[in-house]
Amino acid sequence: MTKPTSAEQVKQKVTHISQFVADVTEQDPDAVTLAQNATVVLPGAEDYLRKLQGALEAADDEAAAQRILRSYRKRWFASLAAADIAGQLSLATMLEHLSAAADAFIIAARDWLYPRLSDRYGVPRDSEGAAQPLLVLGMGKLGGRELNFSSDIDLIFCYPERGETDHERKPIETDVFFTKLVQGLVNLLDTVTGDGRVFRVDLRLRPFGQSGPVVTSLAALEYYYQEQGRDWERYAMVKARLIGASSEHEQQFRQLLRPFVYRRYIDFSAIDALRKMKNLINQETKRQGVQNNIKLGPGGIREVEFIAQTFQLIRGGQERQLQTQSLYQAYEVIAGQGLLPQQTVTELLSSYELLRRVEHALQELNDEQTQTLPDNEDAQERVAAVFEQQWPQLLDSIQQAMRTVHQHFQQVIGDNETDDEDAGPLQILWQDMIEDATALDVLQDYGLNKQRAQAIWQLVNELRDEVRKRGSGPRGRKAMGKLVPLLLQRCLQLADAEIVLERVLGILRRIMSRTAYVELLVENVGAREQLVKLCRASSWIAQHLAKLPILLDELIDPQHLYELPAVNDYRAIIDEYLLRIPEQEDDLEAQMNALRQARQSCQLKIAAADISGGLPLMKVSDHLSYLAEAIIGAVVRLAWQQLVARHGCPPGRSPENMGFAVIAYGKLGGIELSYSSDLDLVFVTDSDYQGETDGVKPVETQQFYLRLAQRILHLFTTRTMIGTLYDVDMRLRPSGKAGLLVTRLATYASYLAEDAWTWELQALVRARPVFGDQQLCQAFGKMRKEQLCQPRNADKLAQQVVEMREKMRSHKQQQADNEQSFDLKQGTGGITDIEFLVQYLVLRFSNVSPQLTEYTDNVRILAQAGEAGVLSAAQAEQLTRVYVHQREYLHQLALDDRGSVTHQPFTEERAIVQQAWQEWFPGESESDRRAN
Repeated sequence: MTKPTSAEQVKQKVTHISQFVADVTEQDPDAVTLAQNATVVLPGAEDYLRKLQGALEAADDEAAAQRILRSYRKRWFASLAAADIAGQLSLATMLEHLSAAADAFIIAARDWLYPRLSDRYGVPRDSEGAAQPLLVLGMGKLGGRELNFSSDIDLIFCYPERGETDHERKPIETDVFFTKLVQGLVNLLDTVTGDGRVFRVDLRLRPFGQSGPVVTSLAALEYYYQEQGRDWERYAMVKARLIGASSEHEQQFRQLLRPFVYRRYIDFSAIDALRKMKNLINQETKRQGVQNNIKLGPGGIREVEFIAQTFQLIRGGQERQLQTQSLYQAYEVIAGQGLLPQQTVTELLSSYELLRRVEHALQELNDEQTQTLPDNEDAQERVAAVFEQQWPQLLDSIQQAMRTVHQHFQQVIGDNETDDEDAGPLQILWQDMIEDATALDVLQDYGLNKQRAQAIWQLVNELRDEVRKRGSGPRGRKAMGKLVPLLLQRCLQLADAEIVLERVLGILRRIMSRTAYVELLVENVGAREQLVKLCRASSWIAQHLAKLPILLDELIDPQHLYELPAVNDYRAIIDEYLLRIPEQEDDLEAQMNALRQARQSCQLKIAAADISGGLPLMKVSDHLSYLAEAIIGAVVRLAWQQLVARHGCPPGRSPENMGFAVIAYGKLGGIELSYSSDLDLVFVTDSDYQGETDGVKPVETQQFYLRLAQRILHLFTTRTMIGTLYDVDMRLRPSGKAGLLVTRLATYASYLAEDAWTWELQALVRARPVFGDQQLCQAFGKMRKEQLCQPRNADKLAQQVVEMREKMRSHKQQQADNEQSFDLKQGTGGITDIEFLVQYLVLRFSNVSPQLTEYTDNVRILAQAGEAGVLSAAQAEQLTRVYVHQREYLHQLALDDRGSVTHQPFTEERAIVQQAWQEWFPGESESDRRAN
């Protein structure tokens, strides 16, 4: 394509190359204006803010402001794309315009919002009475005034000091005001409307990341970086720049950050930190299967930036000239001080400019954030046309530039990624033509006898055949050829190599076609080690990983894997998973999958801590139970939001006062949840069922709560690509399967008092609220205590408990107990016998010892029984010891996926339980005595 000379030729070239410009000009023919000499007319870089502020004066509400901002963004960026494609802008000028436009959008939106919030909440004042501004910190390429064409913007928000607004009647805290301002600002820029969005706004670089507040005071910011700032944040802060701030605040901010970013001494530790960051980027690009990426790939844009920032972080504390956000200025100083030869700097910047221009061309095609070279001919042709070249010629230039950059990168920063580990002779086992005899010889050289060698060779050979049959491409096959010998080498160091290898290869079968995961395990020694360790420790974990390969991501950082959160942090963790859903994917299935992934990921962490020996069983159950509670809360809130969006709220209700509670029974109620437990739940409400909801499609209040229950069950039990969330059992509700899904609390109390079976009262012993309004939960607790504390006929109660136990044992016990086998759960003298005894004691003695109703878990109830004199202290201690030991043993069987039957006789412990039963249930049936 020849260089266009007329306005029509420019227009044809630009719209042929850029679908984005073509779409904008079709909607708005005046969006791109060409002068008589066919030059695209652009605002001056200093004019963007003035034009936006003038336009926003006409905006009366947020919707109007959003339309104006998006309209100007389309017009300006279409014009910039047109000028760039037509070859009318240098890279430096293009970067200047893109960054100035971004600054203008941020400042104009902020300044439009600020007075509107001030009118409502008052002006935030500092200690001297001056109005406080919102300080906007631009990061990354925006901070360096090097923004690319279709980019997100990384921002950090802060304000000068804590205080409150000057509202006459209802002043609010400064941080509340600025939080509202930031939320409004992000909404103006990032919300996708019918006109698109202005910018994707990324706030993850703020202190504490997604879990941190969206805006902080300067003092809090300073404290964070002094006490908790990490190496990657030093790197990020090299580019930090205040946008639209006064010179006083700019100076204050530089003084705040300088000690954190720039050390006073020559800091060679920065090299290792940057090297590690680069390796993490490499791992992530491999895991995601990223190829042909001119930003993140070897020799890409990121490496040019890393080289400059290495010198800035090493020497910036002593050489103030290096304390610049500009890549160009940093390289000018680097060359001027002889830190790199001028020729090297010239080559790096020349390569950088080509790659940045290619990056813009890629993004200008469809206004998409991409740095990946296209693999289809049409896109290749259009990108090449920007440079007035053929694609092969342009591709050769790109590849040469990246080779040059990577060569300089390795010389400056080095690369601590070791060569692939050598699995030695075991690599031959993956060769196609190997004979069985040769394979057995190799394995026997590792100390295996012939029988074990044959078992292992069969496992490897079967997998090798499967890989051949299932096409994973040459890259995938190459990765598997590296990985299997490495894993085999590790497993052969173990006494139980066959068992562990079978579990490990079971996972490989599931991921063999997902090359990114295979390469992750090839490149990351720690991830391989954790995989083998977890598979050796637990068959259940191995099956878990095989079902959900996405959990392999958790193996990358062993410290992170084994570092459990506090039990009270699970709600925040679950909320963070839901917040990760991209806005365009904010639908029911995405939410359900996010919840399922959150549960599986957290359970893996709990299991990892469990098998490491650092977490006793009681703590494991605590973590699993609190995790389930957090998920229940998230599910109820999602279900509520979905119903309210459709039908509105019941009278007098809100998200903070739903009039709805979830009661947990069974293992969750007793805070004894295991990895595979289902949830025994009952839903209650204190609503009087009067009136209708206040939405567009109102329904009766009772119908609303019924649909809420149905929606909750749907979110829990629907099978998605990740499986179900939890199995939920609702049979403990009043009248069982025939009962309503949601029960009014008063109705529930009447049912328990008048119609409940004894086994339902036994279940009530382990019942506790796990979600709901405080008042409703307290009312349930009071009702539970009242019901449990009713006086009862001891003989009749004992008879009913024994009959129920016999019925359960005959229905559930897998096989009869004998010297060779014992069912830990249902066997005589086992866990369920202890649970029934505890429930009997609570029902019989709570009327005189109400403290027995305080807890729902068996261990603490036994302790209370001992303290109350219901049991002797010795008997309470013995039963507790037996119960905990049997649960621990059952837990290990579950981790090994071996059910509940053990070959351990547990003779002494069973005798303790049987003796207690004979004491408290002297009228047992003849069949039960024979069993004993």
